Amino acid sequence: MIVLGRILAPYGVKGWVKVRTFGDDPESWKRMSRWWLGPDPEGDQWRELWLDGFKAHAGGWVAKFTGLEDREGAESLGGLYVGAPREALPKTDADEYYWTDLIGLAVVTESGDALGRVESLIETGANQVLVVRDGDAAQSKRLLPFITQVVKAVDVSGGKITVAWQADW
Repeated sequence: MIVLGRILAPYGVKGWVKVRTFGDDPESWKRMSRWWLGPDPEGDQWRELWLDGFKAHAGGWVAKFTGLEDREGAESLGGLYVGAPREALPKTDADEYYWTDLIGLAVVTESGDALGRVESLIETGANQVLVVRDGDAAQSKRLLPFITQVVKAVDVSGGKITVAWQADW
């Protein structure tokens, strides 16, 4: 399962929920007629729900599922992760990536210095940020903005991200 976001809270009284999206193209989620919800992004307790509606609202996103018609039903979804099997996801463009495809990739500078591996990503509102860790020590963590000025090449099949960064930064 590819984790796409998380249900935050009910929205209104007719079964809608607020959704925190991970990534920068939630509009494409409308093309998925089914979503999968689960309590643990690494677990196997996903349940399939049919999507009735998904729209932008007040700087965020809200969704409605078949069979959930009231606030009580929406409350039961709070905190669940939104996911989908890879084959159900919309295709990405050449320069777009699902976060799960970036996690674990080696990060190297343009001169070939190893900086570590992508541990996770953070959504800041302005852009995504790569959390790169080199070893287990707290000081070995770097936060690199996932922007074209920094990220020069992403080779998912080759397992590497090349960045305009210095090892001593």
